[in-house]
Amino acid sequence: MNETHNSSDLTVSDAVRGGIEPASASTCAPSMMRIAFASMIGATLEWYDFILYNAMAALVFNALFFPSFDPLIGTVLAFSTYAVGYVSRPVGGVVFGWAGNRFGRKAVLLVTLFVMGLSSLAIGILPTYESVGIAAPLMLVILRFLQGMALGGDWAAAVLLAAENGDQKKRGLNASFAQVGPAAGTLLATGTLWIVTANTSHSGFQEYGWRIPFTLSALLVIAGLWVRRTIVETPVASAGASKRVRSPIRAVFRHHKRSLLVAGGMRIGTDVLYALLATFSLTYVSQILHLPKSLALSGVLAGAVAQLFLVPMFGTLSDKIGQRVIYAVGALAGIVSAACMFWLLDTRNPTLIVVALIFGLSAHAAMYGVQSALVTRQFDEGVRFAGSSLAYTFAGVVGGGFAPLIITALYSHFSSTASISAYVIASLILTLACLRLAR
Repeated sequence: MNETHNSSDLTVSDAVRGGIEPASASTCAPSMMRIAFASMIGATLEWYDFILYNAMAALVFNALFFPSFDPLIGTVLAFSTYAVGYVSRPVGGVVFGWAGNRFGRKAVLLVTLFVMGLSSLAIGILPTYESVGIAAPLMLVILRFLQGMALGGDWAAAVLLAAENGDQKKRGLNASFAQVGPAAGTLLATGTLWIVTANTSHSGFQEYGWRIPFTLSALLVIAGLWVRRTIVETPVASAGASKRVRSPIRAVFRHHKRSLLVAGGMRIGTDVLYALLATFSLTYVSQILHLPKSLALSGVLAGAVAQLFLVPMFGTLSDKIGQRVIYAVGALAGIVSAACMFWLLDTRNPTLIVVALIFGLSAHAAMYGVQSALVTRQFDEGVRFAGSSLAYTFAGVVGGGFAPLIITALYSHFSSTASISAYVIASLILTLACLRLAR
C-alpha cells in the first residue's frame, strides 16, 4: 500500500463486493437521518465542553488558577493549559485511530463522549488555587489532557460515521453533519455562558457562576450516550478483516506521509482563524478594550448561529462545484477577516464588533463545512480512520493548540494587533498552498 494507490471513496459496488448489501431507498433515508443526528449531537456535546473551557481560559482561569501573575501573563498561562488540550489530541488520534480501525466507529464514539463529559464535570467541581495551591492548576492540566484525547479520537469517528453511510455523491453534505457539531456546541456553550454572566455579578461569576455550565455536562453526556447507543456501524468498518490494516498508524507514517502532511496543512489556517475569532476576541474585547464580556460573547453567539446553517449549506454546495473551490473561497475570506477584524473591534461600536465576528465565522464555516470530506478523501479506507485522526490532531497542535498562546504573546511583546493579523494571514496562505496539492 502506498500513496500512489490510494483508492477512491467506497461505492455501492465496493460494498457489494465486500459482502454489504446496499440499503433500499425505503430504509436508507431514515437510517441516514439517525446517523447524521448521532454524528452531529455527539460533536455538539463534546464541543460544548471544549469551547466552554476555551472561554473560561480567556475570562476567569487566569485569576482562579494563576492569581500570582500579572493579568495578561495569567491569561498566557491559562491558554497554556488550553494548548494541552491540543497537544493531547494526537495521543487520542493514535489510541482511538487504532481502536477505530480495529473495533469500529461506534465503540470509539461511546468511549470518547464518556471521557469528555466526565472530565468537564470534574472541572466544574475543581478547587481553585486559593483552596489547594499548585495542585489546582496541575489537576486542571490533567483534565484538559483527557478532554483533548477524547476530542482527538472522536472527530474521525463522527465524520466517517456519516461519510461512509449514505450516497457517496452527497459525501460533502454527509460529512458536514459532524462539522455542524462545533457550531452547535459553540452556540450552546456561549449561550449558557451568556445567561450565567447576565444573571450573576462579577464576584458571583468568579466565585461560583463559572462552574454552572461545566456541571451541566452530566446531563449532556447522558443524552449523548443514549443517542449514540442506537446507531449502526458503517459499511467499511463492518466489511471484515480483509479490508483492515494490521498496523494502521505505522502504515500511515510509512506509506501516506504526503497525504498526512497535505491533509494536516489544510487544517492549520482554519484552526488559527477560529482561535482568533472564538477565543482571543473575548480577551481583547474584555481586557484590552474594557468592554462588557457579553458583547464579544454576543458576536460569537451570532456567528455560531450562522454556522449552523452555513456549514451544511457549504457541504451541499461542494458536492456540486467541488470541495477545493469552496475551501479556497473560505480561506480567502478568512484573510480578509484577519486583515480587517481589529480595525472593526477598535471602533468600540457594538454593531461593527458583532459584524466582524459573524463575517469571520462565516468564512470559517466555508472551510469547515467541506474540511471533513477533503481530509478523509486523502486516505485509503484501510487506514482512513487512523490517517484522518492523525492529520486532524497533529494539525490541531500546530494550528489551534498554540494559536491563542502565540496570539496573546505577540500582542504582549509588540503591543500591536498588526503582528496578530500577519500571523493569521500567513497560516491561511499555508492552508491554500496545501489545498493546491490535495486530491
